Amino acid sequence: MKYDVVVIGGGAAGLFCAATAAKRGRRVLVIEHNDRVGEKIKISGGGRCNFTNIHAGADNYISGNPSFCRSALARFTPWDFIALVGKHGIAFHEKTLGQQFCNGSSREIIAMLMAECAGVDIRCGCKVEDVQPGYRLRTSTGEISCDSLVIATGGLSFAKLGASDFGHRIARQFGMRVTGMRPGLVPLTLKDVDLRTYSALSGLSFPVRVKSRDGTSFEEALLITHRGLSGPAILQISSYWNAGERINIDLLPGENPLPRRFAEAWNKIHAPQKPAAQWSLREREKFDEALHNWPVEIAGTEGYSKAEVTLGGVDTGDLSSKTMESRTQRGLYFIGEVVDVTGWLGGYNFQWAWASAHAAGEVV
Repeated sequence: MKYDVVVIGGGAAGLFCAATAAKRGRRVLVIEHNDRVGEKIKISGGGRCNFTNIHAGADNYISGNPSFCRSALARFTPWDFIALVGKHGIAFHEKTLGQQFCNGSSREIIAMLMAECAGVDIRCGCKVEDVQPGYRLRTSTGEISCDSLVIATGGLSFAKLGASDFGHRIARQFGMRVTGMRPGLVPLTLKDVDLRTYSALSGLSFPVRVKSRDGTSFEEALLITHRGLSGPAILQISSYWNAGERINIDLLPGENPLPRRFAEAWNKIHAPQKPAAQWSLREREKFDEALHNWPVEIAGTEGYSKAEVTLGGVDTGDLSSKTMESRTQRGLYFIGEVVDVTGWLGGYNFQWAWASAHAAGEVV
């Protein structure tokens, strides 16, 4: 079968690109290897889909080329997507820090995307086995050809949903570069010496300010787990952490006191073991420094199985920032997480999905 456009991947980016292209009169097919589209959307935001962030801008993304995402984000903004959500009558609210959530279920966003995909052929449970030059695809349901091929297959996180390196392999097949990759927005693990002290406090959560070696910092909640540290602050900083580095934590960034159980465990290690009235000036200064700049040795991350995103991907140097088309292979496009653009926690990665998908959908 012959189509104008084939989109491989029925997630956020793939569906929105297909909808955008179909509105231009293009004959579009979406190929999804799962039995249903939007599986990652469904579980996002605790089932309520944190579908964008009103503050999304280039500074909220990590990439080998920090300016690459600027064009697409400027041409399809969070307010554009919010308008679409409103058009479909989906009730939503702002939670914190500009994050937009459905009042009801993330399934409403999937239903909206499906409605927008009117006229698009969607083939689920279909696996692409081979892609040949000229965009001839051999699939588990037959052979397909197209003029424009869009890769929207995501990254390596959420393996339980079938995540793979398919998109990266296609890029390499057509002579494009792929950067190094690692888990992002992922819980961090502690070394045994700290794990013995803090793992018993698993479940405790409190606000902190956490800082990476390069000076990037986030002020949100920290959660202690049985393997180390998680919570929004840790997930955010994990994308800026590199193996062998430590992170620094301000345990009292505001006026909220520390949970008593944590304070007792932490003080046994960092506070002078004598009444506070007997502390010397140097001991007080050292304690205060540790309290507001606690250096934490990190063993590693919990890997792609717990990561929300993949850092790295198709090298942006090989893509047009305006259209997302390959610079080396005409008619081949890459959008969403498969590209070396990774957003912060809190709706930023969805906004990149919508913006990159719209950029490609306008021209495929």
